[in-house]
Amino acid sequence: MAERTVLFVCVENACRSLMAEAMFNRNPAEGWRAVSAGTEPAAAPDPRTDRMLRELGLEMPPHPPQLLTEEMMRDARIVVTLGCLDRASCPARLRAAGARDWELPDPGPLDDPAFREVRRKLQARVDGLRRELTLAGARRSVLAPRP
Repeated sequence: MAERTVLFVCVENACRSLMAEAMFNRNPAEGWRAVSAGTEPAAAPDPRTDRMLRELGLEMPPHPPQLLTEEMMRDARIVVTLGCLDRASCPARLRAAGARDWELPDPGPLDDPAFREVRRKLQARVDGLRRELTLAGARRSVLAPRP
């Protein structure tokens, strides 16, 4: 079975979406993986993103902030935006594509305790998505015909 993709999108791909990708890929639902991108990617990740991930025992994704592409959108089974659907930089196709929006604030301008609070909320939502996908996979395997 080919891997299915969860695409995490924020404006800069410098904080939230990079953290969500790392959190999901640490222990992905079977047959799934995550990627992340930005509608207006930053030149580099926010300097605190790496430290905030390391506090959880996670590593940064292996790519710098990257531009959201049509191919990424086409290949993703699930698209999650992280609070950018109301911004002018968020393409209309994300609204029309049925993206889930988790409405999390950009932690970049926040102090460290507030950054950690955004990270905590993000981790809870990533964990919930992982459970949802795991349960959906279990239901399909129970309903699948026996060989």
